Amino acid sequence: ITNPVCDDPRAEIARLRHAIETMRSQVDSMISSAAKNASLEQREILETYRMLANSRGWLQRIESHIGSGLSAEASVEKEQSEARARMAQVPDPFLRYRLHDLDDLSYRLLRILTGKGQGELAEIPENPVLVARHIGPGELLQYGRGLRGIVLEEGSVGSHATIIARAMAIPLLVHVDGILTEALNGDPVFVDGDSGSVFLRPDDETIAALRGKISMRVEARQRYSRLRDKPATTLDGVTISLLMNAGVMTDLPNLGSSGAEGVGLFRTELRFLAARNIPKRDSLTREYEHILDSALGKPVMFRTLDIGSDKVLAYFNREDEPNPAMGWRAIRIGLDRKFVLRMQLQALVRGAKERALHVMFPMVAEMDEYFDAREHLMDVVNRERNRGLVVPEDVKIGAMLETPSMAFANDRFFESVDFISIGGNDLKQFFFAADRQNERVRGRYDTLSLSYLGFIEHVVTRCARFGTSVSYCGESAGKPLEAIGLAATGIRRLSMRAASIGPVKNLLRQINLSSVHQAIKRSRERGEQSARQSILEAIGPCVTPESIS
Repeated sequence: ITNPVCDDPRAEIARLRHAIETMRSQVDSMISSAAKNASLEQREILETYRMLANSRGWLQRIESHIGSGLSAEASVEKEQSEARARMAQVPDPFLRYRLHDLDDLSYRLLRILTGKGQGELAEIPENPVLVARHIGPGELLQYGRGLRGIVLEEGSVGSHATIIARAMAIPLLVHVDGILTEALNGDPVFVDGDSGSVFLRPDDETIAALRGKISMRVEARQRYSRLRDKPATTLDGVTISLLMNAGVMTDLPNLGSSGAEGVGLFRTELRFLAARNIPKRDSLTREYEHILDSALGKPVMFRTLDIGSDKVLAYFNREDEPNPAMGWRAIRIGLDRKFVLRMQLQALVRGAKERALHVMFPMVAEMDEYFDAREHLMDVVNRERNRGLVVPEDVKIGAMLETPSMAFANDRFFESVDFISIGGNDLKQFFFAADRQNERVRGRYDTLSLSYLGFIEHVVTRCARFGTSVSYCGESAGKPLEAIGLAATGIRRLSMRAASIGPVKNLLRQINLSSVHQAIKRSRERGEQSARQSILEAIGPCVTPESIS
């Protein structure tokens, strides 16, 4: 900014308003173009962005700075700085992340006012990687799918830009400290989204290693694609059902291409997290109907709203909690805010129409929570039927087993529940007393710990006694070595990211599961803490670094 002060406030306000109109026109044009192929979730993000661009309060605050003697550019920058200071005091992380959207608009307005930075997109090189402090959804859409990767010093996995990047299949890394200081335009850079690593100006040796890794990945993907329609059957004849996790509409095309047998976990909360206001029932009904249409007859396990802890809704009042992971979250919120739970259940029932409906309740810690939630669902079904409306042909009701307490619940629970899904991510943090959001301790536990595998065996045994279907979902299910360890405990259904199905199936088809089971038994007899090394030795000839990564 070269002109921080103004002599004629009226002229500056007129210039600001002209720039605002130009910016709004750009935003409208950009959103209209992007919305054609956008999912419902993406469209809501874009509309939130448009609402910020049309905020009268934002414009009035900038004009007030002009009234105090600043130029239009300086006023925009001042309001941007003050907004950052205000947002830094907000305890709600979801609201703080919205600052990136406002920054995006401020920079866009500054480029119009100063005439600088307008030609940047024309100068983008081939295979570009964008390095920035942060990015808003508008900027990301302007760059489009041409980006090969994004590396940010700030940002969040829950930000609007991250959701858009995920939908556009662009690898994005956040909190890469110091990258702006080190990186220069034209620098070669490798972004490894699998490991979360960035290699800036790599030497020839590193480049050769990275290109080798890329080649192996390409060859592996080709090999996995040939397995797509084959069963995940071990050499000793045990077949494991592999399902995929999903949370947005853009995940659904992976159902066919990955070879998944269904959706073992559909995270319905992502739709709520991306919205500015609570979604309407009719809108949810259409979305759930579309999801089941896209599944083409394969089962979809819908998990009801799982919010709280690190998943915060901007429109939900909540108190600060000393330990939110063990606080007011998931089914506890659903049973306390029954209108939200019942609204979502109505949408699920109506979206299913005459098809089978699978619903599971998250974070059940006591069996009465499950029975209360189940009663709400059956009441919704009966009310719809009594009104002469179409209801699902079959309703299967399950529970997420994410707390150790449920493994020791009364037999009545295991007799009543139609299916159980072991939520490994939360279960492990409670089992090992290690907060998965805390980088100091989240890596301290091991899925192949013999105490943990013994616990899983206990759950499998109780489910088998009552003929209750049990599956395992979470990050561990998608790691080949961990997956075969879980299968050796008796788990026969695993749900994971779509991209993990090929590697897991590939290893399962090469191993003898009884040998893995015997390896775990030997580790116990030797008094070891983990079965990891014993399992590696048992499957030795099958193991390559890429087969278990």
